[in-house]
Amino acid sequence: MAQKVLFIDRDGTLALEPPVDYQLDSFKKLVFYPKVFTYLRKIAIELDYELVMVTNQDGLGTDSFPEHTFWPVQEFIIKSFENEGVVFKEVFIDRTFPHENADTRKPGIGLLRHYLTEDYDMDNSFVIGDRLTDMELAKNLGANGVFINDETHLGTDEITIKKTDLSDYISLETNDWEKIYEFLKLSNRVGKIHRKTKETDVKIELNLDGTGESDIKTGLAFFDHMLDQLARHGQMDLIIHVNGDLEVDEHHTIEDTAIALGEVFHNAVGNKLGIERYGFCLPMDDCLAQVAIDFGGRNWLVWDADFKREKVGDMPTEMFYHFFKSFTDGAKVNLNIKAEGTNEHHKIEAIFKAFAKSIKMAVKRDVEKMVLPSTKGIL
Repeated sequence: MAQKVLFIDRDGTLALEPPVDYQLDSFKKLVFYPKVFTYLRKIAIELDYELVMVTNQDGLGTDSFPEHTFWPVQEFIIKSFENEGVVFKEVFIDRTFPHENADTRKPGIGLLRHYLTEDYDMDNSFVIGDRLTDMELAKNLGANGVFINDETHLGTDEITIKKTDLSDYISLETNDWEKIYEFLKLSNRVGKIHRKTKETDVKIELNLDGTGESDIKTGLAFFDHMLDQLARHGQMDLIIHVNGDLEVDEHHTIEDTAIALGEVFHNAVGNKLGIERYGFCLPMDDCLAQVAIDFGGRNWLVWDADFKREKVGDMPTEMFYHFFKSFTDGAKVNLNIKAEGTNEHHKIEAIFKAFAKSIKMAVKRDVEKMVLPSTKGIL
């Protein structure tokens, strides 16, 4: 799984920025941000982010900002956080002045290009800082922004307009590290995948903590209807767009959608801290569907459902088993599915609704007990 990163500014974010010259060049100017030790420590210990410090220090090494005034304070800051269990994997310091327009200076990404690889998950990474240049950095990295709002840098029309332009990249605006911790702890679990083969082109986006919004287009109307049940009753946001070789038959479209959907679920669930893990029994008119799920990391399917019709809508009934088997392979989950009844449409719709409810139950998190639900210590 790709690594998430917190790119954290220093002055105005970890320590209060000196109000006159903005240079933190003496210990008498050093005041740590309220609550930063308590909650950055909890972030470092409880959450799965790599911590990286990124700071602009205008003209460091020049007569106006000599090295010997900077490094004692910088080293003290780093050591103070290390003593509290907060370790920065890397520290990046740019020395250029604003007028130099260096690519290494925030919001430039010259120092950070090695994070733009498949080893790092920029979609779920954050830049935390008190300047709009920090939010621009988030935009340039393809990450998200947490804006530390101390009114010092706001007020002019130009800055206000610029802040509005960056609103899509500001996920949280606050001056409280406790709120930052709570936001990151319960940040939306999202995932997306693009799976392309000679037979299908599948694009899926998932937000496990959504509201039930969906945009489903697979080319199979009944399949779309069933996947919409997953979003609505699982209260997750789901976009699925599929172009498949339906001129051959439905098999590849359904199978590849299930594989990709399973993989995006596996990625979105993430480290599984605090989840209930297990999840549903659902009646629908003449039918009763039972779907039990375990996000335990091992794939398995037990299937007990028979159909008397060859198709429901435009979907072959033999593909229902195959859909759920492919999903378990991609999501690395156990599924136990049983359904009985007389109306075939009701039967399969009840299965999908119960499937959605079981997922909703299993991925629910207890925010007060963010522990792994396993005696093995790993899922």
